[in-house]
Amino acid sequence: METTRTIKVLIADDESIVRKGLRATVPWSEYGMEVVADAPNGRKAWEAFLVHRPEIVITDIVMPEMDGIELSRKVKLEAPDTKIVLLSCHRDFEYAKEGLKLGASGYLLKTAFEDDELEGMLEKFRDELCAPPSKEQERASDAEADDERIGTMLYAWLSGHSDKFKQEMEKLSREKWSWGGEPVYVYLIKTSADNVTWPELQADSNNESLLKQGAIVPFGDERHYWLLPESFKEAADSWLVEKKSAYPKLQWTKKGPISDTEGRLRAIESMHRDAELEKTYGVTPGDWPEPIWKAVKLLYDNPAAEWSVSDVAGQVGLSRSHFSILFKKTVGHSYVAFQYKRKLKLATGLLKDTSLTMQEIAERTGLGDSKYFSKWFKRCTGETPSRYRAEQKDGVSRTE
Repeated sequence: METTRTIKVLIADDESIVRKGLRATVPWSEYGMEVVADAPNGRKAWEAFLVHRPEIVITDIVMPEMDGIELSRKVKLEAPDTKIVLLSCHRDFEYAKEGLKLGASGYLLKTAFEDDELEGMLEKFRDELCAPPSKEQERASDAEADDERIGTMLYAWLSGHSDKFKQEMEKLSREKWSWGGEPVYVYLIKTSADNVTWPELQADSNNESLLKQGAIVPFGDERHYWLLPESFKEAADSWLVEKKSAYPKLQWTKKGPISDTEGRLRAIESMHRDAELEKTYGVTPGDWPEPIWKAVKLLYDNPAAEWSVSDVAGQVGLSRSHFSILFKKTVGHSYVAFQYKRKLKLATGLLKDTSLTMQEIAERTGLGDSKYFSKWFKRCTGETPSRYRAEQKDGVSRTE
C-alpha cells in the first residue's frame, strides 16, 4: 500500500542499545515511517512528543524520571489517536496490562520478540493511519474544529475584541442549542493543571452519556462553559460532586434556569468576571467580607464608572470610614490605590490586545478623553500609550 505522507515515530528506552537497535534494524521507510526522535527517559520522551507530534510511540515501561505508563497516559490525553507500543520484560506483564487499558495498541517482550512481530504491528498502523477518514471520524473532526472556533469567539468577546460570539450564540440558541425550548443552566467548570485537566475529567467519567448532553465551550485550558438543559441539572450536580471527591481543586459555579439567549450571555459574562477576580486576587467570594467582594465586583463590572469612596460605600451598605478601613485591610490597598492599579491594568490590556482607539480606551477606563488618557498613562508608566502599544506589537518585553 502506498503512503502519501511520512508517519513519524518516537522511541523511548533507557537502554541506548535498544534505541539504536530499533533505529538500525527496522526498515522504517518500507512502511512510510521515519524515527524523528529517541529519548532515554519518559520526561525527555514527553518533551520530544510535544515538539514532533509523532503518530507512533514505542516506549519501554520501566524508565527513570517518568515511566512508560505515565508517558502513555499523557500521550493519549494529548493525542488520543496516537499508536503506542509498550516494550516490557516478563516481570512487567501486569504493568503492561495497565498500559493496554490506557489505550496502548500492544506490547512486545524486549527479550524475545521477533522482527516480524513488530513489523506486523507497523504494517497495521500504516494501513490505519493512511486510510481515508470514515464518516464518523470526519464528523468528530468537524465537531472538534467547531468547538475550537466557538471557543475562539468566546475568548474574543470576553476580552472585548469582537461581538461575533453574541451573534453565534443567537444562531445556536435557535438551532443546535435550542433543546426544544427547555430552560438552560450555564456551568463554569474550573480545572487546574496540577490537579485535573478537562480531557482527564472527561476520560475519568463513568457517565459518558451525561457529557454528551448540552454544549461545552472552552475558554483556554482551565475553564469550560457547559450549557445544559434543565432536566439534566440534578445529574450534572451529582457528577461534579463525585469528581470533586477525587479531584479536590475542581471548582464550578452555575446560573439558571435561563430561558433566553440574552440570559445565557449575561450568565457567561458574569461568571467570567467573577473568575477573573478570583484569579487576580487568589480568593473566592467566601474569602472576603461580602461588602468588599461586592464592591470590587461592582468596580470590575463597571470599568468606566467614576465612583468615589462614598459612592461605593453607600452601594454596599457601609459608612465611608468603615468601608475605607475594611477595604484596605481586606484588599491590601487603599480604595484610591486600587482604582489606580485596576485602571492601569485595564488600559495596558486594551492597548496590547485590541485595536481600539485612544478615545475608545479612555471611555472604557473612565479616564475622560484621549488627551487626558495619554497624559495619565505617561505619568503612570513613563511612556505614551502609543509607544507602549508599538513595543508590545514588536515583542519588546517590559515590566509594568
